[in-house]
Amino acid sequence: MNAPILIWGAGAIGGTLGAYWARAGLPVTMVDIAEDHVKACRSGGLSITGPVETFRQVVPSLMLPELSGQWPVIVLAVKAQATEAAVQQLKPYLAPDGYVLSAQNGLNEIAIARAVGDNRTMGCFVNFGADWLGPGEILFGNRAAVVVGEIDGSIRDRTRQMHQWLGIFEPQAVLTSNIWGYLWGKLAYGAMLFATALTTDSMTANFEDPRRFAVFDALAREVMAVAKARGVKPVGFNGFDPEVFEPGAPEAGSRASIAALAEFNRHTAKTHSGIYRDLAIRRRKTEADPQIGIIAKLGAEAGIATPAITKLVELIHDIEDGRRLMAFETFQILIDTCTSASTTA
Repeated sequence: MNAPILIWGAGAIGGTLGAYWARAGLPVTMVDIAEDHVKACRSGGLSITGPVETFRQVVPSLMLPELSGQWPVIVLAVKAQATEAAVQQLKPYLAPDGYVLSAQNGLNEIAIARAVGDNRTMGCFVNFGADWLGPGEILFGNRAAVVVGEIDGSIRDRTRQMHQWLGIFEPQAVLTSNIWGYLWGKLAYGAMLFATALTTDSMTANFEDPRRFAVFDALAREVMAVAKARGVKPVGFNGFDPEVFEPGAPEAGSRASIAALAEFNRHTAKTHSGIYRDLAIRRRKTEADPQIGIIAKLGAEAGIATPAITKLVELIHDIEDGRRLMAFETFQILIDTCTSASTTA
């Protein structure tokens, strides 16, 4: 008998997982703050559209005041900046021997473990493309890496069980003893995606533009330098090769990796990042501070300079607050920062 699963946040990531798991017969329930979305998912069904697969699935869904009981598995799928508040909300509903799986971007496992304990926290890395389009509708743009692992590096029965569940959604899901390596790899790629959101251009158009190479190269190298200082060995995925961005690695390797990212993103129906959608479509705050701002903070603690990341966070906030437009002129500021830093290094 499968344990009941509660998905906390039924957006692009949580909703996609919920639809697949419900269709497979797993005892899954979603909780979300958007009443129209909750009603659509539990009545007419959650519609998954896109090139990967199209189907509609009714998923048991609740508003928070309707939630009760304790759950052995809670999948946290909210935006990174909502993590700490969400964990405090979900704690009363987490069974004493249960755990929280972070299906998010960033290093949210740190905050989750601080709140519920290391033993009640499991790490997860997701890179598939999905967008929340409206109540009861999610675009599943492309398959990509999905990885699960314990934050202490162990492999347990519960980790194997979660790996099996994730395999329902992504047949090539990976069970790892190095989840932190994958998470730090995603941080470097994620920093690049934040840069692509400085304009309205697609991810592929950004990655294949030679004028922007210096930015993507600098961002990834800064993340790799901070990871190395913290004793983490990042892992590659979907065209991203962390080794070519190691301190002192030749430029030819990083150019090849960025070209591979352009090619990977060429074949997805999700043409723009979630950061772009936050800024241009949903007009809301991004995950800039908890997802990439934390790298600058950890870098400062380790004595590693991160001028590109620091300037990128500043520019994202400028767009959020209406001080700058999503335009190449804004991206040029970051190019100037990166080329200036490389000249003076």
